[in-house]
Order: sequence, then C-alpha cells, then structure tokens
Amino acid sequence: MSQAKGPPAGQLSLLAVLTFACAYLPYSALVTSVAVQVPRFFAGHIGLGLAVGGIFGLVRLIDIPLDPALGLLMDRTRSRIGRYRPWMLLGAPVLMLAIHRLYQAPVGVGGGYLLIWLLIMYLGMSLLLLAANSWASTLAATYSQRSRIFGAMAGLGTLGSVAILVIPIVVAQRHGTDAQGVQAVGWFLFGLSPVAIVIAALPTPEPLNKLATAHNFRLADYGALLVRPNILRLVAADFLVTLGPGWMAALYLFFFKDSRGFTTTAANALLVIYIAAALLGAPATAWLANRISKHRALAVTTTGYSLMLIVIFVSPKANFAIAAPAMLLAGALAAGTVVMIRSITADIGDEIRLEKGRHEIGLLYALTSATTKAASALAITLTFWVLSVVGYNPVEGAANGPDQIRGLELAYAWGPIIFVMLGGACFIGYKLSAERHAEIRRELDARDALEAEATLAAALTGSEA
Repeated sequence: MSQAKGPPAGQLSLLAVLTFACAYLPYSALVTSVAVQVPRFFAGHIGLGLAVGGIFGLVRLIDIPLDPALGLLMDRTRSRIGRYRPWMLLGAPVLMLAIHRLYQAPVGVGGGYLLIWLLIMYLGMSLLLLAANSWASTLAATYSQRSRIFGAMAGLGTLGSVAILVIPIVVAQRHGTDAQGVQAVGWFLFGLSPVAIVIAALPTPEPLNKLATAHNFRLADYGALLVRPNILRLVAADFLVTLGPGWMAALYLFFFKDSRGFTTTAANALLVIYIAAALLGAPATAWLANRISKHRALAVTTTGYSLMLIVIFVSPKANFAIAAPAMLLAGALAAGTVVMIRSITADIGDEIRLEKGRHEIGLLYALTSATTKAASALAITLTFWVLSVVGYNPVEGAANGPDQIRGLELAYAWGPIIFVMLGGACFIGYKLSAERHAEIRRELDARDALEAEATLAAALTGSEA
C-alpha cells in the first residue's frame, strides 16, 4: 500500500499550499521579533545592557549542534502520522512556554534567565523550521513548484512579521510604553503559535518513500555533505545572507531613532513596510527565478538589497517619504533572497538523493539551519561589541554623543552591504540549472516508480521488499 496521501508531490492546490504555509506565520514573526525587539527589550527595559549581545551569541553557539541531531532524527522517523508532522506539532508547546517566559520577563532578571529561555525558544523554532522546510521539499518536487511553495511560505510568514510590528504601534497610540508593546507582542505569539501549527500540520499530505527511511544516518554524514562543492556554496551563501540582515536588525531601532531621527512609531512603521514587502518580493523573485534561474535571481536580490541600504544611509534624516520606498524595495529583495536559498537547498537535496540513493533533505536543512544560527549569533554579538567599542549606551533614556552615533552609523551600514554582496557571489559558476534539475527529477521519479512496483510485488507474494 502506498504511503502517499492526497495529490502527487508538486501538485498541491493553491489552497493547500497556503494552508501549509501557515507554519511560517509564528516562525517568521519570532525571527523578526527576536532580531529587532527582544535584544533591545532586555538591554534597555529589563536592564541587562550590552551584556545581551554576549548572551545571544552564547545561546546560538550552544544551540548550533541541536539542528544536526534533529535533522538525523527527523530523517529516521517513521510514524503513523508521518515523518515531519509529529516534530512540527511538538514545536507548539515548546514555543508557547518559552514565549511566555521571555516576553513577560520581570524587570531585573539576570543573564541566566535570558540564556535558559532563549535556548528553549530556539529549540521550538528549530523543530518548526526543520520540519516545515523538509516537509515542503517533499510536497514540491519540481524546479518551478519549489519556487512556488517556498515563495508562499515566505509570503504568508510575512503576515506574522507585520503583525508583531503593528502591535507596538497600536500600543504606542494608546499611550503605552515600548516595553508594553513588546509584552503585547508576546501574548500575540503565544496564541498564534499553536493555531498556525495545527492548521498547517493536520490537513497537509506527507508523501514518503521506503528508500528515504531505510538508512541509518550518522553525524559523520554531515562531513560527507561538506566536501560537495554545491554544499559549500550553499552553506557560505546562507551564512552571509543571514549575517547581513541580522546585523542590520540588531541595530535597527537604535539606528533609526538616534541616527536617522525617527520616532519609535515611525521606525516601526518603516519596518512594517520592509517586512510587508515580502508579499511582493517572494512571488516576484520566484517568477524571476523560473525565467533566469535561481542563482541568477539570487544575484539580483543581493545586489539590489545592498544598493537600497546605501540609499537609506545617505537619505535626509527623518524623511519618511524617501525612506519608505527604499525600505519597500529592500524588504522585497531580502525576502527574495531567502526564497532562493531555501529553494536551491531542496534542488541540491534531489541531486544528492539521485547520487547516493537515499533521502537526506532533513540533514541538509539542518546544516543550513546551523549556519543560519551561527550567523545570527555572530550578528548580535559583533554588533553589540561594536557598540561597546564606540561607547554607545543602549539603556533607556541614555544620552549618546556624536562620536557614538557615528560609530553606530558605520556599524549599521557597512556590515550588511558587504556580507550580502558576498553571499550572492557564492553562486558564481553554479551548474544546477532548471534543465539539469528536470533531468534529475525524471530519473528520481523513474526509480521511485520501480521501487513502488517492487514493494507491491513483495506485499502480494509475502516476501521481503
């Protein structure tokens, strides 16, 4: 009996794609909030100061080995409800607990409190992200369908990110404090996480094949992946395109308030525009990729993103009319970059499965997730270290002089521009085109059909397959 349910892989309806993409609502919202709101909340309101940067960096370094272990477990999982579904569902209660403890933290807690609950929150985020990305790669088998489903995931995830940026604006309009705005975000995330995960996980089919679950993986399999040129390109690009925006996000509110002269409300409004632009950027980049190839589309998004950061940096202070369109384009291009990296990852996973004869997509997404975590850790740690070097004080109400502001400006601008451009350059000379991927899929489909026939014959004769 076949294990697949529902439509064939890559043939999901638009409604089914959007239903599954709901998994990205809480994940994307958390990524944005943890990058932009939580460090400033703990540094300023809770009172941990610049020590927050070191804590975030330490947590991500501790957390990095978790993803390889989870990737191994997911690829080896065989259950009545699927390989990835149980892991995604497990992420809901883990996230709810951590979100409550972080966003409702009492003033005066120590660094140990932040470290413990960040670790638990990142565990929940890893469960959700690895399961969603790996599952998506089995739902969308073709080159173009992968761009479609990962574009939908990024686009729908944008709604969650926009919501957590709008909430503080609403709180501020009701004369609430910045801290109360972040706490309100926490309650929103607490309720959103279980609802979105259940909507995504329960109705979505999960195609499986016997070969994909027959191999016992080892941690050494990661070493075998890292000697492949395409994997090295992917890991380096993923690290760099995460480090750039992560660097920018950690300094965002400091920069837009103290350097650009925007109020907190205006800065959040610009960030809403930046995040909401993914609704345009994700599908537009998917369309572009299906015409000029994914790695060339990645070069377009990384170059354009860096140019928009330069525009924002040199534009007049507190000029919303100029900053808004630049942030719109930067956000659209940033979303397109993420879509391309995730879609290219799935294509490389097919290439590996054809060559090695086994399913390693969980391993592959765990590897890129680990590089993303390393980049995120380095972004926050380095940016807060730079702030300490220039003497910038992030505590609420602190006064910073011209030298400190200039150091903040230089740190904000140059890091993201350089890192993102290098990320796009990693795929110069990349050979896995749409045509080559189509050949790979034809060979995989033919092999899977033979295996299905062998399994059916074994079942009818009572022999082992």
